[in-house]
Amino acid sequence: MAVSVDHQQCEIRGLNLKILPERAVWIQELKTLLLSDLHLGKANHFRRSGIPVPRQVNDANTETLLQLLMQYQPGRTIFLGDLFHSHYNQEWEVLGQVVSAFPETVFDLVTGNHDILSQHQYERNRINQHQHYALTPEILLTHIPEVERTIKPYQICGHLHPAVTLRGKGRQSITLPCFWFGVSVGILPAFGAFTGMKRIEPVEGDQIFVVADKKIIRY
Repeated sequence: MAVSVDHQQCEIRGLNLKILPERAVWIQELKTLLLSDLHLGKANHFRRSGIPVPRQVNDANTETLLQLLMQYQPGRTIFLGDLFHSHYNQEWEVLGQVVSAFPETVFDLVTGNHDILSQHQYERNRINQHQHYALTPEILLTHIPEVERTIKPYQICGHLHPAVTLRGKGRQSITLPCFWFGVSVGILPAFGAFTGMKRIEPVEGDQIFVVADKKIIRY
């Protein structure tokens, strides 16, 4: 039976992960916050193209990020790719204000396919870029799962925006974002509110944590 609580615990290669309904992971041992696929600035990008996307989308992303930073006061925050959606817009300045409000936190970005801003923009907002990031000797952070690697520490990444479909009595169903931890790869849901989802098909042994409003359900 699925149990809904405000967070769940998941152990990966000896490291305890706190799975949060804000679609983030807190690692107390390392004082580290993990988030993926924020796609900040996406709403502004679409509005510039003439698509009427509400400004509240940007506000929700920023407010949730601020809440997490204030609550956990991380020594390090690591974005697992697709921090900003596309070319520069004013939302990048908003992110810079958030970063500057936490001078004791190191901010790192594992570069994703949408992270196309100039190196200068990341440097002036105090965000360090990496192709990969070794969280521990046993855990590697990437944006896209790299199944072709010959040396294979456990990978934690994003990119896919995983989701599962929960079914109720009759024909009722709902598709919700999830954290998906397989045997060798763990994938975080998209943090950004204005992102799509890709329905996954878990196999036996996978650990799935579903985000349902302000709760986490172990699938």
